[in-house]
Amino acid sequence: MSKSQSNGGTVDVDGATYDWHLQREPHQSDDEGWKGMTISLLQRDAKREAWVEFPPPKRLLKGLPRGRLQLDGATISRCVRAAMSAGWEPMSRGKPVVFTVDAEGN
Repeated sequence: MSKSQSNGGTVDVDGATYDWHLQREPHQSDDEGWKGMTISLLQRDAKREAWVEFPPPKRLLKGLPRGRLQLDGATISRCVRAAMSAGWEPMSRGKPVVFTVDAEGN
């Protein structure tokens, strides 16, 4: 898989198809300092989104130029599995559920 920075796509996990897109780039918050990027996950034909928050890239914490993690199918699959194991129910109704993962998506 190429190393291009993608802002969205589709991934199949355990027989279900999930659409994902970049919700928010890493940014600096006045209250909390640097915040990592957030991606949105939605199972096809489901109702409830999951927002997965990554930690801020270490390069930002060290004062280096902006950059974000490379997102690939394996990372997104780990994010889906982490959200599911943390209690995300895609077929339920309601506001998006927010989950925090590590830099690898676990």
